Amino acid sequence: MDPRFLAHNSHLINPKKFEQNDPQLAFLKTRKITYHWPLVKELPIKEAGIYTLEGGRQIGKTTLLKQWMAYLLKKGVNPQAIAFLSGELIEDFQSLLHLLQFQIQEMPKKGMKYLIIDEVSYIRDWDKAIKFAADAGMLRSTVLVLTGSDSSLIKEARARFPGRRGKADIVDFHLYPLSFREYVELIGTQKDLESSFKKYLIHGGYLTAINDLAMQGMIMPATLVTYSDWVRGDMMKRGKQESYLREIIQSIIKCYSSQVTWTTIANNLSIDHPKTVIDYLSLLESMDTILIQPALIEHKLTAAPKKARKISFRDPFIFHALRAWVEPTQDIYKNQILKTIEDPKLCSLLVEACVANTYARYYPTYYIKGDGEVDIAYVDQGTFWPVEVKWANHLRSAELKQISKYKNGLILTKNDHPGVVGGIPTLPVIQALLEVNPL
Repeated sequence: MDPRFLAHNSHLINPKKFEQNDPQLAFLKTRKITYHWPLVKELPIKEAGIYTLEGGRQIGKTTLLKQWMAYLLKKGVNPQAIAFLSGELIEDFQSLLHLLQFQIQEMPKKGMKYLIIDEVSYIRDWDKAIKFAADAGMLRSTVLVLTGSDSSLIKEARARFPGRRGKADIVDFHLYPLSFREYVELIGTQKDLESSFKKYLIHGGYLTAINDLAMQGMIMPATLVTYSDWVRGDMMKRGKQESYLREIIQSIIKCYSSQVTWTTIANNLSIDHPKTVIDYLSLLESMDTILIQPALIEHKLTAAPKKARKISFRDPFIFHALRAWVEPTQDIYKNQILKTIEDPKLCSLLVEACVANTYARYYPTYYIKGDGEVDIAYVDQGTFWPVEVKWANHLRSAELKQISKYKNGLILTKNDHPGVVGGIPTLPVIQALLEVNPL
C-alpha cells in the first residue's frame, strides 16, 4: 500500500488492534458519548458494485466507515481485502487510477474486496478513473464505497456510469447529523425530554458538540471554528469568495426561516446579480449546510418556481457555528448561543427550522403561502400534510387562518400534551420530533 494511507489502514499490520490503533476509532475511546452508526450494518457486504455515501462535513462519515471496517474484520473478512484511501491526498483521476490498479493487485485474488475512497470529490475528474476501472473489469468482485460532502458533484458523476453500480437494492446512502430522536436514544433518557430538547437546540446532532456539552459544559470555540473553517474552505476550493459567503450567511441569519427571494437577498448585499446568490446557496445546499424550502403548488404537489423561498440551516449546531463566524463576540457560548436559546423569537425560529429539517429527511418538504402562511407542508402518499409550528405560550387564532383551511392540518406546540385548537389537532413539538420516522 502507498505509505501515505497507512495511518488509516492499521488493520493490515495488526487487525486485532485495529480499533486501538486507528485514529478515528481510538479517538472515540476518549469521548464520554459515542455513537455506533446503524448504517454500518446496512452497507454492502456480499454484492459487488459502486456505492456512494453522502453527508455534510464533520458529521462522522469517516468514523462510520472505520466502524464498518471493524465490522468486516469481525465478520471474518481477510484484512488484506480491505483498504481505505483518502481523496484529500489524491490529485487527479490519473493518480486515482494508478492507485486503484496498484491496490487491487495487492488484494487477494479470491473473495470479495472492500475499497473505500473517502472524500472522492476532492479528486479532479475522479469519475473518469472509476468509469475506466469498471469498464476494464478491475472492480469485479469489489465493493467500492465513495464518499463526498458535496451531493451535487456525486449526483452528477453517478449519471456517468449507469449500469455499473451493481445489483444491490440500495446503492446510495446519505448520512445526517443525529436527529432529536436518535439523540434521545443515544443518551438513553425519556425522563426530561424538555431539558434534552434544549440541549439539542444548542449542540444539534453533531457528536463533537454533544461531547463538548457533556464533558466541558459548553460548546468549545475550537469546535465552532472547525466547522465554519470547513465550510469556508470547501467554498473557496470551488472558486467562491469568502466575502460573498460571509454576506450570504449574514443574510440567511437576518431572514431566518422567513420568505425571501434571490433578488431581495442580492439587493441587500454587495453582490451584483441574483444568479451569484443562487450559485452560493445551491452549493451550500448541496453541502448539507442549508435547507431551501420552496412554496408549494398545492394541486401539483410541486414547488412554485416564482415564489419566495425559506432558508434555514440543516442543524442547530450549524446555525451557532456560522453565526459565531459572521458575528464574533467574546465568550460565544455564554453571550451568543445561550442568549439565542433564551430569546423567545430566536428560539422559536430554531425550533421551526429543526422541525422542517426533520421532515425534510424523509419527505419532499415545502411551505404554503396563501391568505396566511403554513410553516411546513410535506408530501406523502399522494397528498400534502400541512404543519404549523407554534413555539409560544399562547396561540392566536389570527395566526391559524391558513392552516384552518385544511382538514389534515396539524399544529405543533410548546405544550406537553396533545389537544385541539379551533378544530385543529395539536401535538407537542418534542413528541412530533420523536415520531417522525417513517422507515
